Amino acid sequence: MGSADRIAYFNGRFVPEREVLVPFRDRGFKYGDAVFDTTRTFGHRLFKVKEHVERLYRSLRYLRIDAGVTQQKMIEITEEVLRQNLPLIEPDDDYWVTQRVSRGLDPSARGIWKQDGSTVIVECVPLPLRERATLYRDGIRVLTPSVRRTPPESLSPRVKTHNYLNLIAGDLEVRAQDPGAWAVLLDTHGNLGEGLGSNIFLVQGRTLLTPREQAVLSGVSRETVMDLARAAGLSVVEKDIDLYDAYNADEAFLTSTSLCICAVASVNGSKIGDGLPGPVTRQLTEAYIRFVDFDFVAQYLKRLG
Repeated sequence: MGSADRIAYFNGRFVPEREVLVPFRDRGFKYGDAVFDTTRTFGHRLFKVKEHVERLYRSLRYLRIDAGVTQQKMIEITEEVLRQNLPLIEPDDDYWVTQRVSRGLDPSARGIWKQDGSTVIVECVPLPLRERATLYRDGIRVLTPSVRRTPPESLSPRVKTHNYLNLIAGDLEVRAQDPGAWAVLLDTHGNLGEGLGSNIFLVQGRTLLTPREQAVLSGVSRETVMDLARAAGLSVVEKDIDLYDAYNADEAFLTSTSLCICAVASVNGSKIGDGLPGPVTRQLTEAYIRFVDFDFVAQYLKRLG
């Protein structure tokens, strides 16, 4: 069985993915006028689904979109989508699980498509374990593109919208230079911002430095690592950090939903640290593994070769 068999939730029904047909005049398609959030599973168990759905609804409030279902109902829908799709993956595979909500159709389009209110989709897709396995062996090469992150004065980076073009443009520029590199955009003042679905941390001694929440999307994995770091007696400082800080860091790592935490090998070709992962990154990775009761590093590394 494959993707043709997967089930998604679409506007009140659980249907095969191929039946999720969004009108081309949906505002999410036309304008990126939509929000989403994504968690992953560990050993087929959803990770912090409540926190992810809470963040989804903060994004909805920011854009004044009414999902038409409560947060608790969205959690239940998400759990049911996962339950119906678990038989389609192997025991050692896992899913990304995503909720998507658009503003729906403008009134002028509702005569063609009989839909009122928002468009709500919950879907899942297997994690790209094989494609990203080398990152845990070799570390991540980070490049900062010329494209700058949209400033909070224009649109809050804290809202997770379908309009990802700013981050996509930066990612395209970086991958044209190095197809295996990951982009981390600078802000308009030259400080480190974020990447396409990833947050960056620098390590100086026993202190973690990471961009201020007001300037980036506060990832759930980011928050998890910050909590684990404080519990381990490390200092965590949210502040403006620039490339000078990055080039002089003892260690660096990215956090993301799929990777959780993964060491950075270099920034713009400048090697970071003396080994991968560095001692603090390793300590936090081990703490993360204990926290989720699942060895996600081994899950990736077994795909090598």
